[in-house]
This record gives sequence, C-alpha cells and structure tokens, in this order.
Amino acid sequence: MLKLYNTLTKKKELFKPLKKGIVTMYNCGLTVYDYAHIGNLRAFMFADILRRHLEYKGFKVKHVMNFTDVGHMFEDVDIGKDKMEAAAKRERKDPWSIAEFYIEAFLEDSKKMNFEEPTVRPKATDHINEMIELTRKLIKKGYGYVVNGSVYFDVAKFKDYGKLSGNTIEKLKLGAGGRVEFNPDKRNQFDFALWINDPKHIMNWKSPWCEKGYPGWHIECSAMTMKYLGETIDIHTGGVDNLFPHHENEIAQSEAATGKKFVNYWLHNEHLLVEGGKMAKSLGNFYTLRDLIAKGYDPKAIRYLLMSTHYRQQLNFTFDGLEAAKNALDRLTNFVHRLADADGRGCGEEIRALMSDVQRRFEEAMDDDLNISVALAALFDFVREVNKLFDDNVLSKEEAEEVYEVMMRFDKVLGVIGEIKRKEKLPKEAEELIREREEARKAKDWEAADKIREQLRSMGIIIEDTPQGVKWKIRKR
Repeated sequence: MLKLYNTLTKKKELFKPLKKGIVTMYNCGLTVYDYAHIGNLRAFMFADILRRHLEYKGFKVKHVMNFTDVGHMFEDVDIGKDKMEAAAKRERKDPWSIAEFYIEAFLEDSKKMNFEEPTVRPKATDHINEMIELTRKLIKKGYGYVVNGSVYFDVAKFKDYGKLSGNTIEKLKLGAGGRVEFNPDKRNQFDFALWINDPKHIMNWKSPWCEKGYPGWHIECSAMTMKYLGETIDIHTGGVDNLFPHHENEIAQSEAATGKKFVNYWLHNEHLLVEGGKMAKSLGNFYTLRDLIAKGYDPKAIRYLLMSTHYRQQLNFTFDGLEAAKNALDRLTNFVHRLADADGRGCGEEIRALMSDVQRRFEEAMDDDLNISVALAALFDFVREVNKLFDDNVLSKEEAEEVYEVMMRFDKVLGVIGEIKRKEKLPKEAEELIREREEARKAKDWEAADKIREQLRSMGIIIEDTPQGVKWKIRKR
C-alpha cells in the first residue's frame, strides 16, 4: 500500500495511478547552461529512487525528464538574463553548442550515478510548435493576452491560482511571491510570460505575435508533459525551489488550457546544504560530480549519500558524511561478496525468517513515502544477523544464494551494489603478490605487507584480512 506525500493536499495519500499498472511521471530536468551540481543530483536521485520503487512494486513507469535549453531566467523572472544566453557569452560559443556540450556531460553524470534512463528526454527547443499551439489555446480561452508582441498569462482569471504553493492572488498583491521586476506590459505584475518578444535574444523563433521571440520557461514543461504523457498525469516531481513560481504556473496554464486536473500527485524534495550552509561558487563550497570524483570519491558512495536522507528533509552534505556513506556502502558490498564463500551446514527456518522479516520491513518503509533511512536500517540489521550465521559456519551455499537474490532485489531500488561476478579469478601476478604479502605478515614486516596491499589496490584488487584468512575482490572499474 504505497503512500506518497502530495504537496498539493499537504498530506500522505494512498497512491492510485490513472491506469492500472501504469504510472505517468514527469520530473523537471536540468537547465543545460552548466554542469549539474550536487543539489541538482539530489533532486534527480529522489526521482530515480521513486521510479525504481514503483517498478519494484510492478508498475510500468512512463518517465519523462526534460532538458531546458532556452527561456529559463536567473531568479525565475520574465525580464533579465536567460541562463543559456549568459552561458553562451561566458564561453563565447553559440547556445546550441552550449546545450549539446552540457547535455552530453549530464548524460555521463547520469550513467555514473546509475540513474535509470527516462522513457523520453525531450529538449525545449525541439517543442517550440507545441508551445506556440498551447499559447494560442490560452489566448483563445481568454487566459492569455498579447502586448507588444509578447504573451502573458492573466493569473487573476485562474481562480485556483496558489493552490499548490499557497501564494494566492491576495498574497501576491501583498508581495508574497518575492522579487518581481516591473513590466509595464503586464496587467498585473505577478502575471507570467508565455512568449517573449525579443529580437535581440540570441535564440529566437517566429510566432503569430512577433517575428523574433522565445518561450517562457513555464510553458515548456506543460507542452512537453502533455505531448508525451497526456493532459492529466500521475506524478510530477522537482525540488522545492520549483514549487513557486514554476510548478504553480504549470498548473495554471495547463488546467486553464484543458479544463482538466494537470497532476494528481506533486512530490518535492528539500534543499541540499553544504557543511550546514547554502552552496555557492562564491563560498567555495559548490561541487559537481566531477569535482567529487577528482577528489577520489566513488560515484556509488555519492549516490548512497544523496539517497540516504528522506527526500522531504534537508540533506547536509559534508565530507565526513561522504566518508560514512563510503563505509556503509563497503559494508553492503563486502557482505554480498562474502556470500560466495558460504559453505555451512544450513540454518533452515532461521534464515527464511530473517529474509521474510527484512523484506517486510524494507517494503513497509519504502511504501511509507519512501522512508529510505528506515529501509536501510532494516537492511543493515539483516546484514548483521546473516554475518553472525556466516561466522558460526551455519549458512549454506544454497541459503547464501537466496540471500544474494534478496539483496539484488533491494538493489533494484537502491542502485548502489550492482551485480556481483560470482566466480572471479585472480591473475597469476596477483596470486603471487598475495602469497608474498602473507609471508611478510608472518615475518611481521608490516611495511612490506602494506606496500603489497597498495600494489594490489592499484591493480583493482581489494584484500581483507579475516579470521578465516585473506579475502579478496576485484573492484569494478
């Protein structure tokens, strides 16, 4: 019984898709003017875990995640610098090249982070016609108005405005929406742009309202959502920073155009902090995945850290926390590797009871609005208890195979362990080095033993000294 916290209703609700067995899901993607930072990755991590758990439960997920390559202004206002235009000037390239470069960079990051590939990754600039048609429809229905070649959405005509964020028209009149640049063309200063007339803009298209213009940011997601998923969808995700004005405006323009509910379940992840504060380049605490990999961190450890705090809680990124995530992940991977060595007499009902219990606890936690910390606690309790059976030499090879399958099922949701090659063979050179290290240890030549350990590590071989003797594994590259 999956329950999700719906930002629209401000409560947990039993999840029921529009069509049995099928989930339509849209999550706001990257504005491709720079590398994704770890705050972006946290939002995509949350969407990935949600999708994986839905698939774990047997749903087929139609997942759309866009690329914004035009129209997203700094400060989320209608007047100002477009992020793509600013990047083009910064790097002295055309915006199409900028978009292509950072899209490829993000796809590389996604692969390293082990994000599931969306069903569709649409680019905003490939859907200009759809945006123009949606804007036409809003003008025809009286929600859009044209002034000096630009088109604006008349917020006052949409009676439910503010139902997602709480920023109602009355509150906006009192300045609740934050900073708003004065625009003499707008009927109300909190109206938002659907199409912007700007012949000087570096990216522009001909429209029924002007010769050279470009779409507003909000219209893009509505157009792409409806093209690929329909006029009403099950789930829309994003960070809390998208809640207003972006998602509020998506609701207004979509429901005004169709007369139908746009999204049934709105899910938002909280902000990421760095060492307790806001992340910013000016503070020297701004990190991309590339930055962390350059410091020697494994993307899987980064993935573990970003998923390990509940998505509706702020996540405080620290390097101590990243080290702890690495150690926790090592515990899981070492455990799964160790299963290959089980050869005990068998523990019968005890191991089956443990497997049944961990599955129940894991699923109950994840069904409770993706309560990942409780799910992970259940998993580590299971690892501890099975390790005891292993140490007592009662876990049989067949039982270990069943435990392995349980762990792999959970990893379909977590995505941090990966399939383990069950029968790996060491190169002869490595076998000889391990033999030499054992001789050095017997002679208490710890310096030589440590040098051999590091030599093996450079070959991708990790060794562990246990009461049962030296154990090894080949690190995946």
